[in-house]
Amino acid sequence: MEKEIAIWGGVECTVNRVGEQYFDQSEYSGHYNRGTNDIDLIGSLGIKMLRYPVLWEKHQPIKDGAIDWSFIEKNLERLRELEIVPIAGLVHHGSGPRHVNFFDGSFEKGLAEYARLVIEKFPWLEYFTPVNEPLTTARFCGLYGHWYPHGTSDYSFYKVLLSECKATVMAMQEIRKFKPNAKLIQTEDLGKSYSTPLLAYQAEFENQRRWISYDLLCGKVNEQHPMWEPLVEAGISESEILYFTENNCVPHVAGFNYYITSERYLDHEMNKYPEQYHGGNGKHTYADIEIVKVPLKQENGLSVLLHEAWEHLQIPLAITECHLHSTREDQMRWFNTVWKTVNKVKDEGVDIRAITAWAIFGLTGWNKLVTEPWGVYEPGVFNVSSNCPRPTALARFIQELTQHKVYYHPVLDNEGWWQRANRQQYGVKKVVQMKRKKLANCSPLLILGHDTLATAFARICEDRNIHHLLISSTELNTNDEQTVEQVIRELKPWSIVDASGYFQLDEAESDIEACLNTNCNGPVLLSSICKKHNIRFLTFSTDQVFNGAKDGAYTESDVVDPLNIYGLSKALAEEKIRANNPNALIIRTGNFFGPWDQANFVSTTLAELREGRTITAADDVTISPGYVPDLVHESLDLLLDCAQGIYHVSNSGKTSWANFATLIAMMAGYDTSLVQGVSIDQMGYLAPRPQNSLLESEKGIKLPSFETALQHYFEAYGSNYQTGIAV
Repeated sequence: MEKEIAIWGGVECTVNRVGEQYFDQSEYSGHYNRGTNDIDLIGSLGIKMLRYPVLWEKHQPIKDGAIDWSFIEKNLERLRELEIVPIAGLVHHGSGPRHVNFFDGSFEKGLAEYARLVIEKFPWLEYFTPVNEPLTTARFCGLYGHWYPHGTSDYSFYKVLLSECKATVMAMQEIRKFKPNAKLIQTEDLGKSYSTPLLAYQAEFENQRRWISYDLLCGKVNEQHPMWEPLVEAGISESEILYFTENNCVPHVAGFNYYITSERYLDHEMNKYPEQYHGGNGKHTYADIEIVKVPLKQENGLSVLLHEAWEHLQIPLAITECHLHSTREDQMRWFNTVWKTVNKVKDEGVDIRAITAWAIFGLTGWNKLVTEPWGVYEPGVFNVSSNCPRPTALARFIQELTQHKVYYHPVLDNEGWWQRANRQQYGVKKVVQMKRKKLANCSPLLILGHDTLATAFARICEDRNIHHLLISSTELNTNDEQTVEQVIRELKPWSIVDASGYFQLDEAESDIEACLNTNCNGPVLLSSICKKHNIRFLTFSTDQVFNGAKDGAYTESDVVDPLNIYGLSKALAEEKIRANNPNALIIRTGNFFGPWDQANFVSTTLAELREGRTITAADDVTISPGYVPDLVHESLDLLLDCAQGIYHVSNSGKTSWANFATLIAMMAGYDTSLVQGVSIDQMGYLAPRPQNSLLESEKGIKLPSFETALQHYFEAYGSNYQTGIAV
């Protein structure tokens, strides 16, 4: 066995078909536009092996059509220059171009012909995955009906599966005519089913079926194999099955993709679970749910599954996809857990070669199982939401591991959401989260402030299991260098979040010194001290740094020109902080609201409406209201990503204060005629306000719309919003 676990990389590259539509992940990620720039980013990670698409549907959509290799040729050549070995993927969850199908042999023949063209064009390629996850793809295409050809029978499922496996064999045969030492890196989901005693037969069947693609490729499926009878009963001929015993194609490495959804629990007591989990097999109805959402006492998890895979296959293994759609620290915790596990099982005798940092540029639409265009974007090692890839915390993690260093971050000391006792579990009483003991050996995130934003940070850090300490402005004078230094020496924080501030716009016009001390001098001193001690620093700025004259939204690169003292204090702080600590993170946001305080525009508007009072609000300004939970979550992700410079973080969409108040009244069930729109000049403010303070990010920060945020506000308040009691 090799001495160390290798770090591979992978680009999510699904091209799947739904009806007559093809959905292409490389189009969604912008890879086709960035090309070799993406390859250079991959090179910066230090990985030396990459799952990379050379996809059939992309290059040969028309039968016998001329292939334009120019894009892929540039990228493959760049990989060679960087000494990164590609694993060429030919079909990734696809059903092939329109001129082939799974039922008449054209898929197999067509893929073999395409594979021959690939190896003729790139004879130096050595590693191939002709068909990614054949079992998973067959379930989605032939059993569940999600993807083309939308089959929903055992027959169509097995026909698709055998077609994909046969295509793999035939493709490798063609490749090896030109490259005898070409190697198959096969991939499949590393799944397992658990169940109630009544459904033990179904779990046993699924646990036999999970190996079927590998057993076919290895030529193990004969009359004695447990899947022989189900295949024959479904209508598959014996000759189709026995083809593989005569043409086996044992993988060089058996790759397994492991997700939070890979292990399932089958429960006949369906009333415990939401309807989305309900299903059946024609004999029994039951819920099919991820095991992390049930109190399963049976031994489970990645270590168990890898040992089972090794025992069953006895060929080298690799984790070929490792990804979690979650908050950044839990993405880090997930990768760290898998990394530790593969090293542990290797020490226990399992021949495991690699772990793959999957979805290097993220993935899109898997919240809808890629059955509709686009969908939710999930960042990966890089965040490409702005089409300008920004490294996330995972990038640093991968770089450290590829340099054979031990990676550490304080957030890794705490459990991921899937490990915590208070996670959502069905069929058991909800565990009340107890106040956590502060970890003595774990550096905290230090939060400064006592108002809405600071307390929201503390609350959300608690939810995200990030060790933190909250120090109010009355406990720490941020203008006192000696005191700040003492606190840092004692607490040793890995980051400081300055959520304090002077927020009274009108009072600031006459209380200039206090405003500047709080909003400028204090944050500037903190940023300098953080630089000295190599501590991450986050502070907040405002939409008030702009004069409002722009036609359209303000972005991070727009020139500041504040109209009031409050805006001036923030603009000065931005300038000085960027000068003395370029690594500092400054987040500009607008007026925000949240469910945990009564001092924001939404809460005060509801209080007035509850009393039947008229709401007077400006109708000639443009704003982008921000929802505090969204703001804090995004800020924490940026902080963990080591983002630096200025970012605009605000909920999408635009409105006026009057229209916003009308929407609040409408959603709360109050008379909207109580809202009266007036000009900003009639509001009687002492401090001038910009008539346009709309914020957008040119750096790819995209939060939900303010309308969605307002709905979340009411959901957080629950039925108590009309009494003014937050939950």
